[in-house]
Order: sequence, then structure tokens, then C-alpha cells
Amino acid sequence: MPPSPVPTVPLAHGARMPQLGLGTWPLDDRAVQGVVEQAIGLGYRLIDTAHNYGNEKGVGAGLRAAGVAREELFVTTKFNKRSHSVRGVRRAAAESTRRMGLDYVDLLLIHWPNPWRDRYVAAWKGLVDLVKDGQVRAIGVSNFKTTHLDRLLAETGVAPDVNQIQLDPRLGRGAVRAYHAEHGIVTEAWSPLGAGTGLLDEPVITRIAAAHGRTPAQIVLRWHVELGVVAVPKSASPARLAENIDVFGFSLTAEEIAAISGLDRGAAGEADALDSDVFGH
Repeated sequence: MPPSPVPTVPLAHGARMPQLGLGTWPLDDRAVQGVVEQAIGLGYRLIDTAHNYGNEKGVGAGLRAAGVAREELFVTTKFNKRSHSVRGVRRAAAESTRRMGLDYVDLLLIHWPNPWRDRYVAAWKGLVDLVKDGQVRAIGVSNFKTTHLDRLLAETGVAPDVNQIQLDPRLGRGAVRAYHAEHGIVTEAWSPLGAGTGLLDEPVITRIAAAHGRTPAQIVLRWHVELGVVAVPKSASPARLAENIDVFGFSLTAEEIAAISGLDRGAAGEADALDSDVFGH
């Protein structure tokens, strides 16, 4: 199998993470197996799943069927609020690795902070213990605001390797990305193509796509790459899987990056995004 075309970014705890991967929600166990196998054959090495997706077993089957050495893969999963305790995190990690048939996961994330439960710091302490014990290679969070991250840092002194957040050109999250950069946290985007928002029909995007002989989706994913953001687009289509990973043979100009970034809706975009102070599972 040819090497992956996807570059990697360094994480604080020493691992390296591919800059583009496969998101697997909402595929079920049966559907996801073939998608994961095909994606790996196309060069994907980062596979993103979660307990709440209900497809970890199928993801694991796809990983094995692909026939790529485990050390070449980067597997991310997430645990939900039921595991927000030091012991709960250890149990969640063991259960996820068992469901996937793996010896370890590369990156384990707190899926949502659920701040009204006031247990995400305990969950974070559990993750810190896991990475110190060598049970996982990297630890992180998902959907955390800077206020949540402030508390993790204040109470543990350990910053996440990654914060996976909703992010696309209309929801640029510039202040959050700056915070991440200041604290050595890698920004990872879920829904990087702005699913269902009409982002790919924006004239700025279609114009730049035509200039490069690329699709609008490829332009948006390349924008993430240029910003240093890890992206995990979701698709079950063989053609789209191939399209999404084919973004490393061209570059955007500074003017094009600025034009795409200019689509950011600011406060209006934030208001339409899921608010992790009131939503979570």
C-alpha cells in the first residue's frame, strides 16, 4: 500500500497526528466497516469515532480489514458524561479499546464538557493519569470553550493535546484558535465543510475552486490545512473520500486564504453553533 499523502502535526505529549482524517458519524457498525477500510486504502490514517456514535466495533473491523500496520494509524475516540470521573475515564478507555479490538487508542477525548455537572475537571485528571501511564498516546477535549480550558489549566497545569470543535470558514473561531496556539493545543475541526449550511455554494469558494481546477470542498479543506487546523470531514461516498484527501498537491495564496476567512459570520455564527455551556451528552 502506498504511503499516506497526509502530513502530520506534533502533539504536546509527543505523538504526531495526521492533519486530515475521516469522521464516522452517523455511520453504524455495518456501514462504517467498509468506509474505514476504503478510506485507509486511499491514504487516510486518522479515523475519528466516539462511544456515542455507536460504531466503534465497526471501526475496529474496518481497521483490521485494511491491513495497515497499527503504528501507521491514528485512532481517536471520545467518551460521554457517564464517564466523567477518574475511574470512569479508565473504564471508558478500556471499553473503547475492547470494542474496537485494539490494544490502545491514540487520542482519547472528553466529548462534551457538560459544565452544569461540574465533573469535566475530574474527567481531565483521569485522562492525565492515562497518558502518564502510557495507556493512550495523547489526550484532549471536544467542544470546550476557553473558559473550560482555563479551568483545566488552573487545576491540573496540563493542557490538552487537541480541542476538537465545530469550525468552518463561516465559523472561524479565531479567538479560540489563538488561545490554542498560545497554549500548544492543536485545533481540530468537526463539520469542516459546514454541512447543510450552503457554504460550498459561496461565490468566494466557487470562484477560487474554478481558479485552481478543484472542487469547493477541496478549497475549504485546503483552507483548514493552510491554517494548521486538523479536519475530519465525514463521507461514505467513495468519490468524496478520494476528493477530500486530494488537497495536498496545491496551495492557496494569502489573498485567497484571507478571502475565505472573510466569510466568518462572527457573533452570528457563534450564536448558530452548538453551545457547550447548555448542550452536551
